[in-house]
Amino acid sequence: MIDPNNPSFSPDGNHRFILRVYYEDTDFSGRVYHASYLRFLERGRTEWLRSQGFEQRELAAGAAIVFAVRRLEIDYLRPALMDELLTIETRIDAVGGASIDFAQAVFRGDEKLVKAFVCVAALSSGRPVRLPRDMRERFSAPR
Repeated sequence: MIDPNNPSFSPDGNHRFILRVYYEDTDFSGRVYHASYLRFLERGRTEWLRSQGFEQRELAAGAAIVFAVRRLEIDYLRPALMDELLTIETRIDAVGGASIDFAQAVFRGDEKLVKAFVCVAALSSGRPVRLPRDMRERFSAPR
């Protein structure tokens, strides 16, 4: 359920998370190292989940559910540089019984730097498990 008064969401319903590029995120040239984008996208999904009222630590402790990346497609369009502010946009593309498909993008201002499709699977004790009903219903609701 999207709260239109929440500044974490853009007018089109995408969740936004802003981060700064640090030295540790870059390679020798000062450009963001390709694997750093995976961490940025993970942070975006975690903050999106938190904005929906679910904390990863609480899910792991209470429902014994963790999420693992099952599939990832990523297109690197332009490089980001040290000290820049980036916006990670995240939205649900589809919800399955035990998985969530996300469409994500990394922006510098209005310029799209990276686009990604990420499928995460819900796991319990290392095995696939159905998403809790309240989570499935909330994520499947029209946006």
